[in-house]
Amino acid sequence: MPGAEHSGSEPVDNRRADVARNQRKLLEAAAVVFVTSGVDAPVREIAAKAGVGVGTLYRHFPTRAELVEAVFRPQVEACAEAGPRLLAEADPPLLALRRWIDLFVDFLVTKQGLANTLQPDSGSFVALHAHFVGRLLPAAERLPGAAVAAGEVLPDIQAYALMRGVGNLCIAGDEDPNYEPRLMIDLLLRGLEVRPAS
Repeated sequence: MPGAEHSGSEPVDNRRADVARNQRKLLEAAAVVFVTSGVDAPVREIAAKAGVGVGTLYRHFPTRAELVEAVFRPQVEACAEAGPRLLAEADPPLLALRRWIDLFVDFLVTKQGLANTLQPDSGSFVALHAHFVGRLLPAAERLPGAAVAAGEVLPDIQAYALMRGVGNLCIAGDEDPNYEPRLMIDLLLRGLEVRPAS
């Protein structure tokens, strides 16, 4: 009986649509709340903005780290993929490195508390730290490597240390509106450059 089959599948389809809609609403709400209140914002604030219950939030994202990762995954991927593209487009490699660091800083400083997740001992964000580093470190290795090969930056630069240094310089910006992390990061990058002999 075709009619019975159709009527039996309709509630399942509706539930799937509801699940997808709730997940989308939660991700959109979390993205807004993370910008205004930081990644440590209360989950009830996110659920309320999405118009769902806290239980619904936890069914979709059992941990805060999973929610943060889901919200920022597209930006992490875009930042990771920008490395090779910038290296191909920009000349010299130092310019590509600076442009990639700008993207990385944009990603960190526009989300309160996100830079803290790059710390390896970041509590509930340990898995998130591993995900971010796993995706971003290859770009952070390739770009300085090209600049070293071109004789533009010092040869003893370590990509992970550079990422951590930039991340650390971004952290203070969450608490002090008078602090400009980009100025300090510019000084850091200038310190890595090879200066011509006078």
